[in-house]
Amino acid sequence: MASHAIVGVSDHAGWAVLMTVGPHHALLDRRRVALIDEGLPCLPHHHEAQGKPEAEGVALVKRVQQSAEKHAATCLDALAKSLSGEIGEIALRTLPKLPDTIAGRIASYHAQTRADGVMYREAVAKAARDRGWAVYWFDAKTVFTDAERTFKRGPIEELFKQTKAQLGPPWQKDHKLAMAAAIAAGA
Repeated sequence: MASHAIVGVSDHAGWAVLMTVGPHHALLDRRRVALIDEGLPCLPHHHEAQGKPEAEGVALVKRVQQSAEKHAATCLDALAKSLSGEIGEIALRTLPKLPDTIAGRIASYHAQTRADGVMYREAVAKAARDRGWAVYWFDAKTVFTDAERTFKRGPIEELFKQTKAQLGPPWQKDHKLAMAAAIAAGA
């Protein structure tokens, strides 16, 4: 079991839910964070860069990527400052294999449907590593089973029910996924 806090992340198009757990799986923090500046497109690979000349599309994605990196750093700084203990790790959904270049990601339908999520996760991972935190990559298909194995105090669903009762809304699938990821990372 980890002696430091662990942040679990459930990311989406331009935003994420962060659930931070401490030793013994106590929830320390719950927050939803913006990962890009207001007014920027949240799915540039998949939508806005399509149909643009390659250089324009790549430039647009780079602007969003820079914003994501800035916001990820700001969000993790704010989280770390709000907690009394040390954060040592962050849990993020695994990254699928994609073309190495932005242009390649825009051009491939398979890649463009995944590239925006990868961009956000890479920004958060970079911000975490810059703080000296380890990055744990989880599989969304197995994270609840992995968390259950780590939890060892009964069904993990009971912990989720207790947490929901203590916190109240919002409590959605994203909160459960991020919390499960943080618990699984603490194995």
